[in-house]
Amino acid sequence: MSAIFEWARSENVQPEPVTVEIWRELPEDFCRQFEVVNGDLVRAESPTRPHQKAGRRLANLIEAAAETHMSRHQDGCLDVDTDFDVVLWELPSATIRRPDVALFDCAPPGLRPLPATLIHLMVEIVSPGSEKVDIAQKKAEYALAGIPWYWIVWIGDNRIDSIEVLVLDHALRQYRPHAVLEPGGDAVVDLPVRIKLDWDSLGSSLAR
Repeated sequence: MSAIFEWARSENVQPEPVTVEIWRELPEDFCRQFEVVNGDLVRAESPTRPHQKAGRRLANLIEAAAETHMSRHQDGCLDVDTDFDVVLWELPSATIRRPDVALFDCAPPGLRPLPATLIHLMVEIVSPGSEKVDIAQKKAEYALAGIPWYWIVWIGDNRIDSIEVLVLDHALRQYRPHAVLEPGGDAVVDLPVRIKLDWDSLGSSLAR
């Protein structure tokens, strides 16, 4: 018998919505296993090794582009991180997501969850079973939160196959297609910072 039948008892139902204040008090090890959608805890599945490797490669690439941008323009501080909590909104019920990669304005290390107002770019890597969440639910949520750029990264045969680049239409609060990046095609995105994709690295096997 599945363990879910032993767990499915009224005393195990989430007793109240999770607020940002409650989230800050919860152990970080616990928070790494969950996201919050309109106050409800949603289990965040552990990513596969290819998923993790793709995220690390993209984070390194975006971080290098951000450092070049800051050195060239001297117009602020940018940071890049992976798998950390971002609060999209607090009311009427909190929604907190953990993007695979994000580019954001520098913030104190102890600030968690990071406000969506600091985010310039969210990146989600599509894994088997996460398609509907990444291309529908998170896409709508990130747009409503006002995040300017969203990348959806597709993996196939243990390689990054393509990256959908979406830009926010602020009037409609919806994303519209900006570009689809694929090996052998245009390898430069100019916003939010100029990012040149190294397909020799991104397209190599993620299984090693």
